[in-house]
Amino acid sequence: MRTNGPRIAIVADYLNQRGGAEWVVAVLHELFPDAPIYTTIADPVRLWPGLRGADIRVSWMQRLPGVLRRFKYYLPFYYLAVESMRLQEYDLVVSSSCAFGLGARARVDATHICYCHTPARFVWNYAAYVEKEALGPAARAVLPWMIGAVRRRDVAMARRPNYFVANSSAVANRIRIYYGREAVVIPPPVDINRFTPTEAPGDYYLVVSRLNPYKRIDLAVAAFNALRRPLLVVGEGPDRARLERMAGPTIRFAGWLGDAEVARAYAGCRALVFPGEEDFGIAPVEAGAAGRPVVAYQGGGALDTVLEGETGVFFREPTVEALTDAVARLERQPWSAARIRANAEHFGVDRFKGRFGRFVMERLAAGGRSTVPCAA
Repeated sequence: MRTNGPRIAIVADYLNQRGGAEWVVAVLHELFPDAPIYTTIADPVRLWPGLRGADIRVSWMQRLPGVLRRFKYYLPFYYLAVESMRLQEYDLVVSSSCAFGLGARARVDATHICYCHTPARFVWNYAAYVEKEALGPAARAVLPWMIGAVRRRDVAMARRPNYFVANSSAVANRIRIYYGREAVVIPPPVDINRFTPTEAPGDYYLVVSRLNPYKRIDLAVAAFNALRRPLLVVGEGPDRARLERMAGPTIRFAGWLGDAEVARAYAGCRALVFPGEEDFGIAPVEAGAAGRPVVAYQGGGALDTVLEGETGVFFREPTVEALTDAVARLERQPWSAARIRANAEHFGVDRFKGRFGRFVMERLAAGGRSTVPCAA
C-alpha cells in the first residue's frame, strides 16, 4: 500500500529471530513498503527473507556486547530503547508488539496503532513465561523482584497507542483485563498457499510445534501411547529428550523439517493434534490449508480458528482421557477437505492485508484519535 499521504513508521520489539511476530512485521513491510522499520536489535542472518533490503533502523542496544545471542539478559534495556526511537516526523506509527513496541512515543497529533500479539508474558503470566523460555537461576531470582515495577510501567505504556489490534479474541480479552483497553481482532497472516488440500487422509496423526513444556506435547504423547495410534511429531526444542523417553513404538520424532516436507506431512496426516493453549496458533490454520481437521484444546487462539464439527473437534480438559475421547469423536465423522480449506482462507496473507489496511485508512480518515477507554 503506497501512499503520498501520511508518513508511516513501523516499530518492532526486536528482529533477531524468525517467529510469528517477525513474520507479521515482514507482511506489514509489504503493506507499507516505504515505511522504515524501527527496532531495538536486528540480526541480518535471521531475518525473514521479506525483510532483507528493508530500511531497518536499530537502536543503541545493537552495540551492547553479545546482545544478539544473549538478548534475554538485557530485559530492562528494551523499554529505554523503544522510548528513545525518534518518531516525531511520522503521522502514523504501527507497532508490532508482544512486549515493548506498544511503548513507542509517537507525535502528540500522530496516530499510533499497536498490533498486539499478547501483553508481555513475563509481566502478566510470569510462571508460564519462565517455563516457556527455560530461564536460568539468575534470571529466575531477579525477575520476581522487578515484576511489580515493570507491570506499572507496562500499563502506563499501554496508554500510548490510539488503537489496539489483537491477533485473537483471547488476546483482546487480556488487553481488556490488563490495560483497560478495547481491541479490534484481526488474525495474523498465514502463508496458506504453501499447502494443497487433499481428501484422502493418511493413517497417522501429526504434531507440528516447538518442543517446549508449555506446548503440552507430553499430553499428545501420553494419549497416543494409550490409543496405540501412529503420531508424527515435527519440531525441535528443549523438551524433546523427555518426550522421546515417554514415547511408545507408535510415536516418531522427525525434528525440524523444511517447508516442503512440512507441507507433505500436513497433507498426509489424518488430523493435526494441537494440545496446548496459544495466543493465536498457526498450526491449525496450516493444517486447514491442507484440508486436514484438528483435534485442539479448547482455549486461546484455537477458539477463533477451529470450528467444532466442521474443521475439527475440541477437548475441554487438558487430560489424556479428554484428548483420546476427542480423537474418537473425530474418527466417527467424515470431513470435507474443501470446507476445511475454505475456513483456512479467512486467515491468508491477502485477507490480513485487506483487513489491516482498511482499519488503518478508516482510522486515519476519522482523524486518528481513539475513543476507547484506557486504564486510569
